[in-house]
Amino acid sequence: MVTGINRNKPYVNFALAAVNVLLFLYLEAIGSTEDGVFMVKHGAVFAPFVILGGEYYRLFTAMFLHFGVIHLANNMLVLLVLGEKMEKALGHIKYLIFYLASGVAANGISLAVQVRIGQASVSAGASGAIFGVVGGLVYVIAIHHGQLDGLTNRQLGFMVLLTLYHGFTSAGVDNMAHIGGLISGFILGILLYRRKHAARISGMAG
Repeated sequence: MVTGINRNKPYVNFALAAVNVLLFLYLEAIGSTEDGVFMVKHGAVFAPFVILGGEYYRLFTAMFLHFGVIHLANNMLVLLVLGEKMEKALGHIKYLIFYLASGVAANGISLAVQVRIGQASVSAGASGAIFGVVGGLVYVIAIHHGQLDGLTNRQLGFMVLLTLYHGFTSAGVDNMAHIGGLISGFILGILLYRRKHAARISGMAG
């Protein structure tokens, strides 16, 4: 009984959120996370460094960096709420793979668009990976007849539309990372999620 409960706790999601928060606190202690140059120095995506310098590791490191406390708080709030459901659906290891792959893919798509339009902005944040979680949940919820653990695709869709609207009407938001994460998360959800989890997840809803 205890083992089953522990297995369903979102340890990986908590760990991911903790890494984001701890890294933010460290960076704030040695500089300013709202300084673009400082953020590039510590792993944010900057197209010339990635393409010309071959620093592709930035597609990974950037997903753990945030521009200021509000950026961090908004992302972590959504991650803690939705990531828990996706981790329960996939299991711990698959969720970790899913999250990291979604974040890297989202940053890669954003970078490709920047290169295509000749733009070179500094980008960072967990939102690409978080939108990956949303995309994955859209798939998982769909095959669970539109509802999973109290969450529906209608609620997810409303959240996505609201966030994308805010992004496209605000400055400094990496909308391509959001869209890239949404698409990659949906695809990864198809690849990684298996229906054999259906009974266990449905049981948790009560």
